[in-house]
Amino acid sequence: MGYVYLYHGTGAGKTTSALGLALRSIGQGRKAVIVQFLKWWKDTGEYKIMERLGPDYVIRQFGRPGWICQDVSKTEVNEGGLSLKVRGIEDEDKESALEGLEFARKALLDRPGLMVLDEACLAAHLGILEVRDILALLKGIPEETDVVLTGRFAPKELIDRADFVNEIVDRKAPERFVTTRGIQY
Repeated sequence: MGYVYLYHGTGAGKTTSALGLALRSIGQGRKAVIVQFLKWWKDTGEYKIMERLGPDYVIRQFGRPGWICQDVSKTEVNEGGLSLKVRGIEDEDKESALEGLEFARKALLDRPGLMVLDEACLAAHLGILEVRDILALLKGIPEETDVVLTGRFAPKELIDRADFVNEIVDRKAPERFVTTRGIQY
């Protein structure tokens, strides 16, 4: 079986690290499939590059608009001086995530070199995906496919299953929320 890599933690750079591996894979002639849970915004570099990288780079998003928060009493969250409207978890979020897992299962039949399950850890933590469903998917990965899981609050079962685990921790960041085109998105 291929290796399972896990990038988790509260620091920035988990998706970026996974995308770096996707770029390396493509450079080595391997196909990369990126499945993004909880994400829907298509004005990101990793989504916009799809046409230029061609058939060796596939990215699909399985999220719905809105910042999800488990605490439904909150209507907004302040992140580094930026105020974001939030919503609770809805059935449609779970349905979309299950569609993402099904897409991943089918994509594995083509035996890509790399599959990224972006935000799978956070989706599991929030209860939008079941850990057992992610583990079942990982049982079926082909020998030539490596898988990367990303997201905050990785469940212990996923940490235990992964072959490589990297925790991304913020050590320093500006007080004000930074969004630089081509860096954060």
